[in-house]
Amino acid sequence: MSITAAMVKDLRERTGVGMMDCKKALAECDGDEEKAIAWLREKGLSKAAKKAGRATSEGLVTVVVAADGKSAAMSELKCETDFVSKNEEFIALAEGLATLALEKKTDKVEDLPAEASDLTGLIGKIGENMQVGRLAYVSFSGEGAIGTYVHSTKKLGVLVELSGQVSPELAKDVAMQIAAANPLCVGPDQISAETLAQEKEIYLNQAKEEGKPAQIAEKIVEGRIRKFYQEVCLREQLFIKDDKKTIKDLLGKNAEIVRFFRFAIGA
Repeated sequence: MSITAAMVKDLRERTGVGMMDCKKALAECDGDEEKAIAWLREKGLSKAAKKAGRATSEGLVTVVVAADGKSAAMSELKCETDFVSKNEEFIALAEGLATLALEKKTDKVEDLPAEASDLTGLIGKIGENMQVGRLAYVSFSGEGAIGTYVHSTKKLGVLVELSGQVSPELAKDVAMQIAAANPLCVGPDQISAETLAQEKEIYLNQAKEEGKPAQIAEKIVEGRIRKFYQEVCLREQLFIKDDKKTIKDLLGKNAEIVRFFRFAIGA
């Protein structure tokens, strides 16, 4: 059976064992993931492998910004308990992941050196399941800025890339907005036609149940769609520091949000 990179990645995420060991285990077990976990345990990697199924609902989100401020990376490292997330070795590993992502200019775990995301040793030493979660990387050239935010708990982090005339204060405000309001996308044009159709159908049915005539119902749907945009689209959201303004108002005509990432552990 052909062992794919995706199969190796899944087994590594479940076990914390290095890529080569995961690939060998899958090859020995004809691609069967559960048998591969058992094989890893039999070969002396039991401490990591037998913890593979345990939930990792705690951990750290780490952000690293390049010295010139034109690029940044964010990493997510998961563990089982808050106690372990405060362990010095765990913290150092989390910071190392973000730093490597920045150096490699990547948001893919598989692009990092295998040893960087091999958690076997630390799992065995500390005795908890751990997983490398998501990575994010943003950069800009020319005019722009990167906004970052990490909550005091280090379980919530944001990276946002902006283009145009953007002050550091505005970039930080937008990052804080994303952290607090949890938008799904930058603007209405990023909402799929399917999602929009579903929302409209829900609002239309609600209006009909309220006994509204067809003409009025359509206007009610339009109003509720505008409200929906205000809830899920970053540009349309009311600014958390001044609800008389939207994020679109803050940006003005000379700045734009390119993309953003929001990592929240345990949410």
